[in-house]
Amino acid sequence: MDLQKMVLAQAQQAKEASRILATLSSTDKDQALKKMAGALESGERQILAANQKDLEAGRQKHLSAAMIDRLSLTGGRIKDMAEGLRQIAGQPDPVGAVDRMWKRPNGLEIGLLRVPLGVIAIIYEARPNVTSDAAGLCLKAGNAVILRGGSEAIHSNTAIADIIGQALVDSGLPQESIQLIPLTDRQAVIELLTLDEYIDVVIPRGGEALIRVVVENSTIPVIKHFKGVCHTYVDEGADLTMAGRIVMNAKVQRPGVCNAMETLLVHQRIAEEFLPSMITQLQEAGVQIRGCPRTQALVSGLIPATEEDWLAEYLDLILAVRVVENLNQAIDHISRYGSMHSEAIITRDYSRAGEFLHKVDAAAVYVNASTRFTDGGAFGLGAEIGISTQKLHARGPMGAQDLTTTKYIIFGNGQIRE
Repeated sequence: MDLQKMVLAQAQQAKEASRILATLSSTDKDQALKKMAGALESGERQILAANQKDLEAGRQKHLSAAMIDRLSLTGGRIKDMAEGLRQIAGQPDPVGAVDRMWKRPNGLEIGLLRVPLGVIAIIYEARPNVTSDAAGLCLKAGNAVILRGGSEAIHSNTAIADIIGQALVDSGLPQESIQLIPLTDRQAVIELLTLDEYIDVVIPRGGEALIRVVVENSTIPVIKHFKGVCHTYVDEGADLTMAGRIVMNAKVQRPGVCNAMETLLVHQRIAEEFLPSMITQLQEAGVQIRGCPRTQALVSGLIPATEEDWLAEYLDLILAVRVVENLNQAIDHISRYGSMHSEAIITRDYSRAGEFLHKVDAAAVYVNASTRFTDGGAFGLGAEIGISTQKLHARGPMGAQDLTTTKYIIFGNGQIRE
């Protein structure tokens, strides 16, 4: 079977499976999710062996340290994947929930009922845990899913998909509910993106280049997450000890992910007190600092920040730093250079915190906390299908409910329209 026919067959099978999934009971879905979680833990050795093949190939290709980190699986990360599936199983079923009901003067009762989207295609790069997270969330929401991971994680993704696929069959559910495209040929993605007769939505997860390829080639609606240019603004009068902990966490804890801080903004009145020691701590942790002229005047030897640095999603131990005159200039900077992902203010002032929350346009806006929390697991969603930085149809970390839509249900007793 050639590539085009194979991808088409998978889409057709997913469409058939989606009709069965849409009518499954919550109990059936949750039991399958728990079986998938147990299968992941039992298959740890198989998954880690496959992951080692991907890591070895990645090192030979000289992938960046951040990319290797995203690609790496450990026993702990596999347990986290399994726990994520169990958390999804423990959540309320979004399918069948009635958002609201109202009665019209003519006696008609009208409601909004949550239903699955149908078939979802997930296109992602070097994050093999996405295979498990996406499969679990789509199943919970009654959707079939077609997974197409990056070539750098093909062995890991295949192992995970095989294991959870067998758990599906053992649960009595259609194996076609969760399918992985086994090819690394980029043409498989292009073929997939034209199958709007069978696929209802596409969700890409990865770098900006991947998302643009998907958007430019898809005839299917796309939920986008272009990039995460996240800022932390340290306000005048902030608790500098708190600020230091948050800044270190937001940049250093895991720099290769989209919710890591890429630019630090500091109020001019505390810059001299805060920045020299903060930059020293960051540099000791291996962070390269690129500073504005006022930052360079406070700390010698820094790389000058350029216009490109304010726009950059480094996904690495690199940080742009700017001293700003006030809150408004910080908000203006975020408005101009941010990607509407995650933004944070560190402040003791309630009114300025409120102004920041009100004026900053992003999927997640924080007061006195690290942007690293923008994550489905950290938000209590169990896992996430992605972090949407657009405003339709969902925004921020997308859990199971975000993988449903609504339909109107209307109850009458013989009404006709005059």
